[in-house]
Parts: sequence; structure tokens; C-alpha cells
Amino acid sequence: MRAKSFAVIFGLGVVSAFGATGVDAQTNVQRIALKSGESVELHPIYWVVNCRSTMVGIPEIEILEGPAELTLAIKEDMVLPRVLNCANRVPGGILVATAKDVKDPVEAKLTYRVKYKTKDGERQTSRVYNVSLFP
Repeated sequence: MRAKSFAVIFGLGVVSAFGATGVDAQTNVQRIALKSGESVELHPIYWVVNCRSTMVGIPEIEILEGPAELTLAIKEDMVLPRVLNCANRVPGGILVATAKDVKDPVEAKLTYRVKYKTKDGERQTSRVYNVSLFP
């Protein structure tokens, strides 16, 4: 009887842990609100190993889903990889979103992919934002 109880409790714990992760993923979607002609810096772009850049050239941005009035570009810059607790800046850039020619209010989801060329081969990351655009 004890073995069955342990299995049930362990199973519920695993389901709870995975269930909480799924809920958190949905609440972490960020929102962007822009008026026509405005731009916003989203986040730094870099690829490092042991706090040293392994990028070869500037990455590509590919919009997988999003409004036609929104464009993405990388502004080259030296950036600080704060997430990895690096002390020095590395070559990279800042991802910039720009709203252009917005005629009517738009609510949409933006899904994009950043493709990196590194010394170790091609790498990629992706993110999702909820976007509100206004004339």
C-alpha cells in the first residue's frame, strides 16, 4: 500500500511541477505598444561562450508572425551579457522594433527568430511579444 501511495504522490508532484511551468510560460509574454513612427529597443543581441563572443558577423532577424506595420532591425553595439553575469561588453547589437505607416489600431502577436552565425555553427533563438500599434 505504501508503494502505491508514494507513486501517486510522486506522480502528482511531477504533474504539478510541469503544469506550473506551462502556466508561467504564458504569463511571461511581454507587450509592446507603439505609435506610428516610434521605435523601441527590445533587448541585446549576442552569443557568448565563457563570456567571449563566438559570433561571426551580425545575426539575421526573421519575423515568423507579426503585423506588416512593424519592422525589426539590429543596431550594432557593444553589449553587456547581464544574464550570464559577464563583466565586459562583447560585440553584438540591440534589437529595435519600429512601427511604420500605421493607419488603424492593430493588436497582434509578434513571433521572431534570431539566427546567429558562430564559430561553432549556426544557432538560433526566438521570442514572442504581444503588440499594440496606434496611428
